[in-house]
Amino acid sequence: MSWDDLDARLDRVPGTVSAYVGRLDGPPAWTRQPAATHYAASTMKVGVLLALHRAAEADEIDLDTPVTVVNEFESARPGARRFSCSRHYDNDDAVWERVGGTASPRWLAHRMITRSSNLATNILLDQVGLPAVARSWALAGARHSVTARGIEDLAAREVGITNLVTAADLAALLGGLVSGVDRPGPLAAPAACAEMVNVLLAQERREDLAAGLPAGTRIAHKNGWVRGVRHGAGVVFPDDAPPYVIAVCTTTGPAAGQELTDDGCRLVADISAAAWAARHHLTD
Repeated sequence: MSWDDLDARLDRVPGTVSAYVGRLDGPPAWTRQPAATHYAASTMKVGVLLALHRAAEADEIDLDTPVTVVNEFESARPGARRFSCSRHYDNDDAVWERVGGTASPRWLAHRMITRSSNLATNILLDQVGLPAVARSWALAGARHSVTARGIEDLAAREVGITNLVTAADLAALLGGLVSGVDRPGPLAAPAACAEMVNVLLAQERREDLAAGLPAGTRIAHKNGWVRGVRHGAGVVFPDDAPPYVIAVCTTTGPAAGQELTDDGCRLVADISAAAWAARHHLTD
């Protein structure tokens, strides 16, 4: 399937489908509405991960010193009551079982990425602060992505305080982390980048981007989903070609007149499969 064929197929999908595919540190081989903003869902957790490791580098946080596992957080809406997460809306019982106890930020970061724990995310976001996450996006070269509130901060959501991403910005962030493993860069020291990439490689939710790849293919990635939204962004490491970055953002749900859940996964997987098929020609 050519990129033109893929575009023609995606033209028939209701809503907005954005994508970015290309080599690391190079121009993209194919994009589709790469600067369109989407609700971030759990992809914002990569920005929190980077902010955490930058805070550790600055000796502001010790990744191995336990913090209290709480479920009450300050809203981003001034004057609003504190809010809590819902266990049934989360994806990781392991963090909930520690409420009232302690856990290390390193462990929480692993659960935030590999199991997409919302509770772990809000605990770490309280540790680093929203300005630090904004700084992480800026250092990656993101142009439109915003992390303005925690997960399930309904009071903030009601007044339009939200989290946004674009395919291009996600590609810049994930690609920057992988590039930073081999040489010093603006995001973090190589050792910190290597640790973050290893966490992303351990991702357990593999029903979208990873589902479009041959079994056993290494991919450092993070996905995100809510009703009508499915995103995936990461770096793929083929054995027979250089690594490439791929980011796919799909908003195809209620606002577009239908809800995609399994279909959203298949759509992202199909785009991932098309990028894999073109992996030898991504400099074209």
